[in-house]
Amino acid sequence: MPLAGELRAFAERLGHRFVRDELLTEAVTHGSIGGAARANNQRLEFLGDRVLGLVMAEALLRADPKATEGQLAPRYNALVRKETCAAVARDAGLGDVLRLGRSEMLSGGRRKDALLADALEAVIAAVYLDAGFRAAEEMVLRLWGDRINAVEEDARDPKTALQEWAQARSQTPPAYVEVERSGPDHAPQFTIEARLADGTAEQARAGSKRQAEQAAARALLKRIGA
Repeated sequence: MPLAGELRAFAERLGHRFVRDELLTEAVTHGSIGGAARANNQRLEFLGDRVLGLVMAEALLRADPKATEGQLAPRYNALVRKETCAAVARDAGLGDVLRLGRSEMLSGGRRKDALLADALEAVIAAVYLDAGFRAAEEMVLRLWGDRINAVEEDARDPKTALQEWAQARSQTPPAYVEVERSGPDHAPQFTIEARLADGTAEQARAGSKRQAEQAAARALLKRIGA
């Protein structure tokens, strides 16, 4: 279990001084170690997901007052999706202070996207309950930082864009082929090749098939200048 000093250092990285320290402790406690006598972060994650959604929705409306719902929705999804939350959690060092049961420790829980994303949402809820919405909002905007300004690029779905490019040229849809799977079961790595009908192809590697397919499609779009 992390030392109290490590949690204090983590709170400093968040930029928030907790009045109710038990909220942060609960937020970093995974269900694998919780029990009847020890609260875990599942309920906080439920609340934090909603707080994060409101923060991002407001931020996007302020950033582009003329944007339509159709423009805002993919930007929003890019900012709140699991992979983005996990990346923010890693930047903040959240994995280092997670309280996990033995099974999750042995299976690499500190590195799992889903676990990190859920814990980050729990931390957001902890700040919200400790100091209110504005405190949570300030922390979220600080942690997400430049991701918000770069969201237009991130919001573009590479697989959809590549398929539309192929359809516009009367080509069959791109194919995605698993070239290799490596690493242990709890932390696999997938190498995926995105291939057009004319044989043009690019490969990418990531911790999930979806991420690898998206990365391969993005690389292929760059190659063909789309």
